[in-house]
Amino acid sequence: MGTTEELSYWTHEQKCLKAVESLGNNGFTTRYCATPQDAADYIVSEAADAKTVGFGGSMSIVGMGVEARLRDLGKQILNHAHPSLSRDEKLEVMRSQLTCDLFLSGSNALTLSGELVNIDGVGNRVASMIFGPRKVIVVAGRNKLVDGGIRDAIMRIKNHATPPNAKRLNYNTPCARTGFCSDCNSPDRICRATSIIDRKPRLTDFHVLVVNAELGF
Repeated sequence: MGTTEELSYWTHEQKCLKAVESLGNNGFTTRYCATPQDAADYIVSEAADAKTVGFGGSMSIVGMGVEARLRDLGKQILNHAHPSLSRDEKLEVMRSQLTCDLFLSGSNALTLSGELVNIDGVGNRVASMIFGPRKVIVVAGRNKLVDGGIRDAIMRIKNHATPPNAKRLNYNTPCARTGFCSDCNSPDRICRATSIIDRKPRLTDFHVLVVNAELGF
């Protein structure tokens, strides 16, 4: 890396470490990961005793390639995004994720004070993050970090995460056409359930990996 890249990486690293410190203070098991590979290796290690692994639809997780590694280890993969599934089959997979051994997800936003903020259309992802699975691992790239509070996190989601996700899923929403949130009432609207996790849920083994890389939206 050149000087500019090194300084930029260092700046991101300090913010990642601040978020890790805050998450630890809020009761989460947390780790700073310098690379996506480090995060992927951590997930595979933590999955050693898991028989069933649920995937919450995170593009951050998809980009790390852990599904294939876990499948090769003989894990039962619960991924409702598989294109071969019917609508009813997808719903059954979503319900199965609620009681899986390990649930993997990204986070739409993470404040430097250690708050995880997410917005769902169905609610299956945020439900599985909070209670049900024996272990939850959330991966947050540095692009998910928010300097401000909850309001800033929600704005980050609606301005930077929702439009590309709606377009990716081929939903008929204004943001999928324009790239901007209009707080729509579209039947396809995916901003329907907002979750704020400001402390580790009491009965959930909850891990958060903060990665010094751009991951997901």
